[in-house]
Amino acid sequence: MKRGTFQLMKSVNKSIILNKIRTGEPISRAQIAKETKLTPPTVSSIVKELIDEGIVMESELGESKGGRKPTMLLLNHNGFYVIGVDAGPSSVVCILADLSGKIYERVSSPLQEITRNEEFLKVLTMSVRSILKSVDDKSNVLGIGVAMHGVVDIETGTSVIAPNLKLQNIPIKETLEKEFQMVVKVENDARAMALGESWFGDHGLLESMLAINLGSGVGAGVVIEGKLYHGAQDIAGEIGHMTIDMNGEVCACGNRGCLQTFATGSAIAKLAKLDSGEEVFQLANEGKEKYAQVLREVGTVIGIGLTNLIHIINPQIIVLGGGVSKAEKFILPSIKETIEKRGLTDEAKRTRIVVTKLSDDATLLGAVALLLVELFE
Repeated sequence: MKRGTFQLMKSVNKSIILNKIRTGEPISRAQIAKETKLTPPTVSSIVKELIDEGIVMESELGESKGGRKPTMLLLNHNGFYVIGVDAGPSSVVCILADLSGKIYERVSSPLQEITRNEEFLKVLTMSVRSILKSVDDKSNVLGIGVAMHGVVDIETGTSVIAPNLKLQNIPIKETLEKEFQMVVKVENDARAMALGESWFGDHGLLESMLAINLGSGVGAGVVIEGKLYHGAQDIAGEIGHMTIDMNGEVCACGNRGCLQTFATGSAIAKLAKLDSGEEVFQLANEGKEKYAQVLREVGTVIGIGLTNLIHIINPQIIVLGGGVSKAEKFILPSIKETIEKRGLTDEAKRTRIVVTKLSDDATLLGAVALLLVELFE
């Protein structure tokens, strides 16, 4: 969808009505007017526009409350699509998803021997172009959401620092908008994961959520009332650099004892004196107690970090994702036990800690949600 068309679809009242339909479907025009305080003529006029645009559709009649049965409204979930991109340290993964998060196409492109911004952008552009080949009507694509590791300037859509690629100042938004003439949103990958959990993780209506990505690095996203919180200097969620042991190992950031020196795959491998975190998990699964104990100890350290975050942010739920979270049967009991011991209040001790049901797609669906937030809210 062209950038101008996207803006035409988006207005304050349209967004209010769209979000009401999204969260309440099936829903009648009268109910929308009642709950939004918009006048019935305004609701009817905007709903007509949304139906004409193909983003909303009418369903069978609802129950009568004395008069004629109302016509119910639903989102036309597969009428529009979004391209979601997870630009990780080793590959670029692109998906084509509809408004409900259903994935129709997927393309993965390796990032090998990337040394310049232009090389990265070439892989990114080729991946998006490959996904677009599967779409008959490009005007039905709302835009492109990109989840990028490292520090991201969300206003300009620039990857300021991509540490795992050793690249800086990559103009992702500028390049993709110029190439495809679509709306492009770029966000840090851990924050995107949090948004994906908020929209598609089946956690119910929440006022606050913390989602943590435990993988090659440790990052988090804070979602408050459906919106990502970025902080004053745009570094909210950099929990991997929370100090756990001031005399600990030197972190990549230069400080000692960061959570990241304990809770990543490579850190776990180092603790176990093996080549990879996957190998530690495999041996633990095979009943090797020595390696199961390593994972339990890592869970304790993560639990200390999460207790700190519970005391600061006090989220309703903490969702764990990333490769390390797949060792949940070893780390999750230790995490919960640690929070139970260290939580300040009974309520804090009972904070819900879960592992994502979206698996590796949480970040990709978060990239999709970057566009949906713009449209619906």
